[in-house]
Amino acid sequence: MHIKTRDGTQLHVKDMGSGDPVILIHGWPLTGDMWEYQTLALLEAGYRVITYDRRGFGQSGHPATGYNYDWFAHDLADVMDALEIDKAALVGFSMGGGEIARYLGQYGSAKVSRVALIASVVPYLLKGEDNPDGVDPDVFDDMKAQIRADRFAFLQSFTKTFYGQGFISRPVSQGIMDWSFVLGSMASPLATLACVDAFSRTDFRPDLPAFDVPTLIIHGTSDKTVPIDPTARAAVRALPQAQYVEYEGEPHGLFATAPDRLNSDLLGFLAGESEPRSLTVAREIMETEALIAQPPLFP
Repeated sequence: MHIKTRDGTQLHVKDMGSGDPVILIHGWPLTGDMWEYQTLALLEAGYRVITYDRRGFGQSGHPATGYNYDWFAHDLADVMDALEIDKAALVGFSMGGGEIARYLGQYGSAKVSRVALIASVVPYLLKGEDNPDGVDPDVFDDMKAQIRADRFAFLQSFTKTFYGQGFISRPVSQGIMDWSFVLGSMASPLATLACVDAFSRTDFRPDLPAFDVPTLIIHGTSDKTVPIDPTARAAVRALPQAQYVEYEGEPHGLFATAPDRLNSDLLGFLAGESEPRSLTVAREIMETEALIAQPPLFP
């Protein structure tokens, strides 16, 4: 289906299931379909799952304007209003975490039950005097230059870094690599470029006080697309009440490289469990290994 936003842009929306609603917000430069593994797991667990393509991406309209987080937050609000959602959990991946932060900053949490930031750009990605762990602006300028020169060659190269693909490491299949290329190719060239500035230069630190609902933060330690230090680790310092788990060795695209773990953690969080399931399992394994390693009491 399509819904019309307040400026007339048509957003492509998928609304599935009939339980408690969960809205999944995709990353750059993909579409709502990137959530395939999570959508299936949530539907099978009895949730109502809503995905949508950000303006300029996928099957949504490709307007010439509106590629900033104020408008992205308005679009999220318009989706919720059009679907008559009174309360939903919001899950944002990469730049999709920014929608959540700005939505909470602008609209508050009256319609939000809980939020999850997955490999998110929140709170601030760009390096500066007050953000020394951030990414150098030249990195993003180079990305835009490559996109202008040959967007499709850029996408092929970008997906390798996105999924941590190397000469030896093969975390995902060639099929997933090809699928991701197709999803990225569907985007407007203008939106692809404009959103590099949006996700790299938007400072979400002023929005953090609005995070007054249960929050989950998950990030891979080997994320070379959205480095963990200026994002997840900075976010959890600002939101000490949040549940937080690092996926050791995982790249940016952990929704596909570690889908079972991510699905389990999301389901546990949505069910109100006090900490991520994978963290609990890891602790139990370590405790068991330590117990096995202890010398016998009676040699």
